Amino acid sequence: MARIFWMAVGAGAAVWAMNKANGAVQKLTPDSLSGTAARGALHLGDLAKQFAQDVRAGMAEREEQLKDDLGLHGTAVVEPRQRRVTRGEPQYRAISAAPGSPAAALPPARSARTTPRTTEETPRRALPQRGGTPNRKDQ
Repeated sequence: MARIFWMAVGAGAAVWAMNKANGAVQKLTPDSLSGTAARGALHLGDLAKQFAQDVRAGMAEREEQLKDDLGLHGTAVVEPRQRRVTRGEPQYRAISAAPGSPAAALPPARSARTTPRTTEETPRRALPQRGGTPNRKDQ
C-alpha cells in the first residue's frame, strides 16, 4: 500500500512540475514577450499622459494664484520682445495697460542702444602671435 501511495505522489509531482514548466515556456515565447512589452508600454504611456495633465492643472492653478496676487485679472499687458531694428524702420510699442492698473506702473521699454549696430563700427585688432614652433601644415 505504501508503494502505491508514493507512486501516486510521484505522479502528481511530475504532473505539477510539467504544468509549471509548460507555463514558463509559454511566458518566454516571442508572442508572449511582445504582448507583455506592449502592455507595459501602454501603461507607461497612460502614466505619462496623466502626469502631463496633472502638471497642466497645477500650472493653471498657480497662474490663477499669481494673477490674483498681482491683480492682473482683466488687464492685457503685452510688451514686444526686443528685436534688432534696421536704420530707418520705425519702432512700435504695444498698447499699454489702463491707467491705475498695476501694469501701468511698469517702466517704459529702453530703446537706446549702447552696442554698435554693424561690425564696421567695431574696430578690429590683430591677435598677438604666440611663441613656439609653427605648425607643420603651414610650412
